[in-house]
Amino acid sequence: MDAVRVALLREVLAGTEWPGAARRFAGALRSSVVPHRGGLLLVGTEEYEPWHLAAHLVDEAAWSGLPELAPTLVRHRARPDDPAHLAVGLGRLTAAGRGTTLLMVVPERLDAGLLQRVHDARRAGATVLSLDGGDAEVRGLAHETLTVAEGAEVDLDTVQHLVSAAAGENSLPSPRGSRRFRDRLSDLADRLTAPPPARW
Repeated sequence: MDAVRVALLREVLAGTEWPGAARRFAGALRSSVVPHRGGLLLVGTEEYEPWHLAAHLVDEAAWSGLPELAPTLVRHRARPDDPAHLAVGLGRLTAAGRGTTLLMVVPERLDAGLLQRVHDARRAGATVLSLDGGDAEVRGLAHETLTVAEGAEVDLDTVQHLVSAAAGENSLPSPRGSRRFRDRLSDLADRLTAPPPARW
C-alpha cells in the first residue's frame, strides 16, 4: 500500500481509534528498536506469516533513514535453500535477548511451542510487542499490544499498513475533519476506483 492510499485510509478512519492507536503502537516499536539497535524480529503463526508487514517495514526503514526498522522475518517452515531473507527459522528466537525487539502478529491463537519460545526471549530481556486478535496468552506476554478484535471496523491486515506507515514517519500529520465514517469510506472507494486522470 503506497503513501497516498495510507493517507486516504487514515482519512476514512479519522474519528475512530485506529490511526491514533497505530501511531502509539508504532511509537513503541520505534522507541524499542532505534535506541537499542539490537534487531527487530518479526514472527507470525504457523498458518499466518507476516511477510507483507516485513516488506513494508523494510521500505519504511529505507525511506525514513532508520535501518533498525527493517525486520528479520522468523519463519515456521524455513528451509536452508530458501533465499537468505526467508531462511531464518524459529531457532533464531533462542538467541533473542536484551536489546532485541520481537514483534508478533497473531490473528488467532499462538501454538504452545512458539508461546514458550517468546516467553523465554522475554525472560532473556527481549522487548515483546504484539499485533493480535485478542488472545489473552499473547497479550499477557507482550510489553505493548494492539488488538484488533472480531467485529472491529478494520482487519489485522489494515492495521499492519497503518502501523508500518506510522513507524517510518518523522512527524504527525494534521488532524482531519469529523466526517461520518460511511461518508469517508464512500469517498475512499470513489477515489480508488476512479480512472487515472487523462494526460495530454
